[in-house]
This record gives sequence, structure tokens and C-alpha cells, in this order.
Amino acid sequence: MKKILSLAACVAVLSAVWGCKGFLDRQPLSELSPDQFFTSEKDLKLYTNSFYNVIPSAEDIYNEGIDNVVKTTLEDQVTGKRTVPTSGGGWDWGELRKINYFLQNYNKRGIAPATASKYVGLAKFFRAWFYFNKVARFGDVPWYNQVLSTADEPLLTKARDPRTVVMDSVLADINDAVARLGTARSTEEVTKWTALALKSRICLFEGTFRKYHTEFSLPNADKFLNEAVKASEDMMAASGYSIYGSSPESAYRDLFASLKAVPEEVILARKFSADQQVFHNVNYYTITASYGRPGLEKKLVNSYLMKDGTRFTDKADFNKIQFYDEMQNRDPRLAQTIRTPGYTRIGNTNKLVPDFGATVTGYQLTKFVTAETEDSYNKSLNDMPVFRYAEVLLNYAEAKAELGTLTQADLDKSVQLIRKRVGMPALLLTKANADPDPYLAGQYTSVSGTNKGIILEVRRERRVELVMESYRWNDVMRWKEGHILAEQFKGMYFPGLGKYDLDKDGTIDVVIYEGTKPTEKGPQYLKLGTEAVLEGGKNGGLLLINANIAKTFTENRDYLFPIPIQERLLNKNLTQNPNWADGL
Repeated sequence: MKKILSLAACVAVLSAVWGCKGFLDRQPLSELSPDQFFTSEKDLKLYTNSFYNVIPSAEDIYNEGIDNVVKTTLEDQVTGKRTVPTSGGGWDWGELRKINYFLQNYNKRGIAPATASKYVGLAKFFRAWFYFNKVARFGDVPWYNQVLSTADEPLLTKARDPRTVVMDSVLADINDAVARLGTARSTEEVTKWTALALKSRICLFEGTFRKYHTEFSLPNADKFLNEAVKASEDMMAASGYSIYGSSPESAYRDLFASLKAVPEEVILARKFSADQQVFHNVNYYTITASYGRPGLEKKLVNSYLMKDGTRFTDKADFNKIQFYDEMQNRDPRLAQTIRTPGYTRIGNTNKLVPDFGATVTGYQLTKFVTAETEDSYNKSLNDMPVFRYAEVLLNYAEAKAELGTLTQADLDKSVQLIRKRVGMPALLLTKANADPDPYLAGQYTSVSGTNKGIILEVRRERRVELVMESYRWNDVMRWKEGHILAEQFKGMYFPGLGKYDLDKDGTIDVVIYEGTKPTEKGPQYLKLGTEAVLEGGKNGGLLLINANIAKTFTENRDYLFPIPIQERLLNKNLTQNPNWADGL
């Protein structure tokens, strides 16, 4: 992003480590005092540009590894290997201090309120985002809206503020940001629309977390769900954003492969540039073995509907359908997310099958993948969406479904716009509630009531549409469905030893063998029991991924992360999150 690339060194020093009090207690260097620095709008702009540093990197967006995308290694969150860290662990506050310093000092030299207003809005946006991420990770956290000094002992050593207090403050911040920020759309600057998109995201998360996590006795779930609806409605009514479309066979692919963020749909993006030598690595990530051979997990592949809107999982023995047949007549987004029969790279006509050297499940990722000219290490330069309009529409539909106020008209102006991009039929409210999908119900066990069917369908739509954009962890956490992460991850189905023509073009693509590896050139060879572990061994079955790695999720502990030991030693009033043993 241009703003990130052009930061002045004098602003960067504010990220320095803090003193012995732990966090938030180091004063800015004297050369950055408000009397000398905040003297013009240019100064306000320069300083607030530094806030953009917190925008996720490309790797933080596409490098998903919870249960949508499976790799040869597993995240600690799904193996039960998380421990209480000595330090770090996400308990960092430097960015907050920068924001609070600005809000406390921007007007010391009499800059006109009208001039400063949008920069105040920007600071409030980033403080809301900062605290939302902290609450999603830790629950209760200390709320600070001022710069602290070493003399502020009571504030430095105070207990965590209740989640309810913090989230009310977050809501006030994001509302203030919405009111102050401009309406000119931009994929690289935070605007009123970015703030509404963030509000929609925050309030959906908090409302559903409070609804499903009854163990925390958090009130006012509906308040936040209604705020999510309102933010989404405001965007839908006045922003001018739309769902990008070209043809059903390519529009979804093209949205993510576009070198420049598509302004019709993308609200804010992480920017990349060949001219400024700022690249990322998504092509290389998907075509080599260097990053764990990522691939879609079988349950997600099963969740894609048929092209006519019927359920793939209603087919007899759906988990025993071989690759070519299971890929026929599916939601077109599937063929624009992974390699399916007939797949070709952008700019090439050669048909490619899944490469098992690059995907552990057989469902090889193609979302975000661009032309072969960008296949070298760290040479991808397509922009990465951080907020896009499709998420806002999904937030709207989900919030209304959870409130019990969703209508068919609501679906038609939200979910149906997303489905229309790829030529999928409408999602029908009455039909969904009359016949809830048992396959999804087996995954999302907390959903009940008369709106069960439509809630499940909106979750399906969300997972399919937003895959590989790193929403999944927060979704599983807020829905209280952590048990999903402890289930065996699986991949493609093979009926046993033998030769397989994956795309039915008359050429053998994969051979599963025992004993000595065949010498015939051409196919990919997978040795049974090592390179291809099948559920039934010689009798075939789904690929088992990381079958020897134990997976677990502790229901009464793992929805929140632990507070680092060092922080609790520095501040005796910091309590630990439930059932995290740190010896203190």
C-alpha cells in the first residue's frame, strides 16, 4: 500500500519497545511532541498513515490453515498444543498507544476541527479494529483511551475491563468513525464505507458470540445483531458497491486474480506493486511443496451445492464418488477455487490435473492464482481484499437469520446477488427451513429453532464464498463449533490400489501402488500407506490427512487465548482465562 510504503522514519519509532512497566508506559520521543509535530493537516495525514501498518499481510489473508484449507502440518489451535506463552501471544499494545497519542494531541496547535475530523475518524476506526481483534482473542481486556505514563500506576496495573464495557466502547468508536469519514470510495484508503463494513463484521461477531456462548452470560446479543443489520443496510442503500460480475464461469476467479483490486466490490485491499518491488507469494504457495501442500478439506468440498441448487451430500454414497464425477455440475465457485477437470492457467490453454506434490488433499487451490509469469518465489502482485461487499451482504443475511427477522426479500438483495455472479439459483427461505441440511446440521450442532435451515444455508454460503480469506477461525469460534477442529481431516476418494485418470482424457494421472515404485514416466505415483493413506487401506476410501497427529479442542478453554505469564507477573490484577494453567 502506498501509504505504508511512504511512512516517515520519525513516525516508525513509535513502535519501539516499552519500558519495565510492560506496555503503554513509554512517552514519545521529544522530537515528536505535539508542539513541534501536529502543526498542519499534512502532519495529521503523515501520522495517521502509520495506522495502516496493521492491515493484514497477503499471507495473513490467503494462508488459511484451520479446517477449510488443510496442510501437511497442523496449526496448534487444532492439535491442543497451545500453551500459555511467557510473553507475546498477541498481548501487544504498541499500535493502540500510537492511536491514543494522536487522539490526545492532534489539536494542541489549534488545527481547525473540520480539518482534523476525518483523521480523528481514521484513528477511531483503527482503535475499534484493534480492540475488536483483542476481544475476539482474549475476551476481557483493559480499555485505554489515553496515553499512559510511568506515573499512571493505577491504570497500568488495573484489572481487565469486562467485555461488555470494551465492546460498548468499540461500538462508540466505530460509530464516530462512520460519522466522520468521507464517502469517496477507495480500495486503499479507509472511508465511511470501510467503517460500515468493519462495524458490520464486529457486530455480527459479537452478537453471535454472545448468543451461542451462554457460558459467559453476556447480555444484549440482539443489540449487536441489530447493529450489524443497520451497518449493512446503510452500506447497501448508499455506498454504490456491487457484486462484480462478468461470466458465471470466470467472474469469481477474475475477482481474486485481478492485479488491481476490483473497485465495484473491494472496499479495502492490501496493495502490491512491481514498480515498488512489493510482492507476495500466493502462486508459489499453491504450486510447490514448500508451504505444506495446501488443499481444500473434503467436508468443504462436499458443502458446495450442485449447479441446480440441490445438495451434493444428498447423493447416495457421496463420499465414494471419484474426482471426475464429483466435480460435475457443481456450484461454479468450486471450479474457480480448485483445479477441476479441464482446468487451465490464466494465459495458457494446457489442461492441468491436481498436482499431489503441491496439495495434500488432492483439491489444489487456484483462488488468487494469476498467470505463470508470477510463479517464482515471492513474485505475485495481485491486490489482496481485506473488506469486500460480499462479506457485508453475508453479514446482513446472517444477522437477520439469527434475529429471526430474515425474509425472502432480504435474501434476494443479499445472498442472491452473490449467487447470481456464478449463475446459481436463489436460496429459498421457506424451503431451507422446511428441510434443514442434515450434513451441515451434523457440523453446526449449536443451531436450533425454526430458522435452523436458513442459518445453516447462510453458513454454507459464507464458507464457500469467503474460503481462503481467513474468516474461518473467527466464524467457528463465534458459533461455538470448536469440535469441528478435532475431527479427522480428509481429502479425495480413491477406491484402492490402481491407476486413475482424473480428468477422463484417456491419460493416467495418478497411480496408487504398493511395493516398488513403477518406472513408467508420466503419472504421479503415490505409495499406499505413506504418500496416500486411505481410510480402508487397500479397500480404498478418502485420503486421511495427518492421520497420525492427534487433534483435540477443549470446549471449556480453547475459545479464548491465554494471557502471557510475563504480563500477569507485571500486573497482579490480570486474571487468566478459564482453564489455562500457568502456575500463577
